[in-house]
Amino acid sequence: MPNIKSAKKRVKVIEKKTLQNKMFKSAMKTEIKKYNAAVASGDVAAAQAAYKTATKKIDVAAAKGIIHKNAAAHKKSQFTKALNGMQK
Repeated sequence: MPNIKSAKKRVKVIEKKTLQNKMFKSAMKTEIKKYNAAVASGDVAAAQAAYKTATKKIDVAAAKGIIHKNAAAHKKSQFTKALNGMQK
């Protein structure tokens, strides 16, 4: 445990930020699962709606530094390929 007042504060702040990041990452993963379920079911309209929300969550996560920007681009590329494959 830290003894210095500023170090104690940093521990509190880091715990709070970690919790916020976990909450956001969990919400992002939920949206990704919803999108994958929509693609698996074959419902194009539901997949398009889920695509919009999932990509938005991924973009925000990349902007906040929760996931790496290249990982975000990779996920979005996979989602786009899957959605375009459904529409053919």
